[in-house]
Amino acid sequence: MVEDVIEINAQRLKEAAKTLRAGDKVLLSGIVYTSRDAAHKRIMNMIENGEKLPYDIKDAVIYYAGPTPAPQGKPIGSCGPTTSGRMDKYAPKLLDMGLGGMIGKGERSEEVMEAIKRNGSIYLCAVGGAGALAGRCITQCEVIAFEDLGCESVKRLRFEKFPLVVACDSFGGDIFTSGREKYRQA
Repeated sequence: MVEDVIEINAQRLKEAAKTLRAGDKVLLSGIVYTSRDAAHKRIMNMIENGEKLPYDIKDAVIYYAGPTPAPQGKPIGSCGPTTSGRMDKYAPKLLDMGLGGMIGKGERSEEVMEAIKRNGSIYLCAVGGAGALAGRCITQCEVIAFEDLGCESVKRLRFEKFPLVVACDSFGGDIFTSGREKYRQA
């Protein structure tokens, strides 16, 4: 039996979040921005100082990743997710500013979960440990900010059917909680 997979354009992810539920499988295409710890810290400083951000946060999708350099003839190297919890202190503010969605791996804090619900956003998980395979679903990569951060610079990526799972939906659904509950009942 083939499971349903939902194809979504990244620029419409926040709109799609109204119908997605934790556990849904998604193929995401479109523009996504990388940001990790160091970039998030700089972005928050820019917000506090009223500076123009490297990209418009409203409806944007952030991928918590630090891609490796591109091999000859490829747009990007390995591009697997990093642990999302390290961005939890920044995520509620960005969600309140209109962030459409986040991609990473691992659980999120209660504060992030509340901000996801409050803002009708979504958190998607990519498969950890499969960065080389994930890189095959990225057709363009451009450094747009903080080049001095190397792999942690902010990059503008173009995804093409990037496989993801809805981890935390805008209704409070959470695969980490529900997964543990299913395991206990087995």
